[in-house]
This record gives sequence, structure tokens and C-alpha cells, in this order.
Amino acid sequence: MSKKMIPIALSNRHMHLSQEHIEILFGEGYELTKFKDLSQPGQFAAQEKVDVEGPKGTIKGIRVLGPARNSTQLEISLADGFVLGINPPVRDSGDIAGSPGAKLIGPKGEVVIEEGIIAAARHIHMGVEDAEKLDVVDKERVQVKTEGERALIFENVLVRVNPSYDLEMHVDVDEGNAAGVKNRELVELIKY
Repeated sequence: MSKKMIPIALSNRHMHLSQEHIEILFGEGYELTKFKDLSQPGQFAAQEKVDVEGPKGTIKGIRVLGPARNSTQLEISLADGFVLGINPPVRDSGDIAGSPGAKLIGPKGEVVIEEGIIAAARHIHMGVEDAEKLDVVDKERVQVKTEGERALIFENVLVRVNPSYDLEMHVDVDEGNAAGVKNRELVELIKY
């Protein structure tokens, strides 16, 4: 049986903003400006950045990703949480209920979010054909094995299937560095 290899990408801290918060932080009627496309279709890194102030510290220049979302969400690493003085829960993207908040500072204004800060759970984006080929289904949990000097097995990796997704595993920078992997390296998907 051949190995099921998939590309991996390291996800740095980033911010998803609602249109309401975009306008508070950057000005009335403001629209995000594309800096570069991301690997998933329709998603982009914006030119815009915000500062985030927590109880113990501030992280400056966090990149905003577009397009605008229904809810504002900040995805950080656990190490970033120490800098800010918060303990972000490890959650699937979008699952922000009861998570910590902080002050967001933009060039035109500030907003305090009551919740929305998470450490994103490791996950794999894939299209329907990829899921069939890899014999997995949406919301299934799998293992992913890396290779090299710091090889390890990532447990509890969420599979996210959508016809518009391109095949790619996402882990935060802390996890990627711990495993010694680089963007677009191939890793092995293993079913439980």
C-alpha cells in the first residue's frame, strides 16, 4: 500500500475581521487591499495589519486575512498567548465562543473584542476528489507523520472537505518548527 502524502504549510499569527471591525479600525466604508493570494481559493493576505494588546503585552503588525468574515477571529500560537498574557484555547477555526478577547488597534480606531482569540487546531484542507483518493471524510480525525531529524506524528488532525479547497495541511509556526518542517514539504496522512 502506497503512502498518502500531502503538502504542509505553516500558519503564522493572523487576524480575520468582520466588516464592522474593518471600518472601526481602518475607516468608514473601508475595504481590505490584497497583498497576495493564499493557497486556498478566494483567500488572501491583506496589506492591512493591526496591533493586539493583551493584559501583559502587545503584538504589533498582525496581518489581516481577507475577505471579511462574519465574526472577528485572531489565530495565534500558544507562545503568542504568553506575550499577550492570555491562554488561547486550541479550537477549530470559527469556534470562538467563550474564548479570550483583547484590544485591537488600527490606524483609525480601536475595538475591544470580548472573545475571538484561539490557537487554531491543526487541520487539512482538501477537495472532494482528494478526500475520495485519500479515503477520508469531512470532520474525520487522522494522524499525520513528518520525516527528518525531528520527525513526529501529529495526532487529532481535523479533515476539512470542501469542493473549493486545495489539498494542504495547516499547523501553526510553533508546531511546524518543532517538527522541523517547511512550507510545501510532503507529510504522510495516516488513518486511525
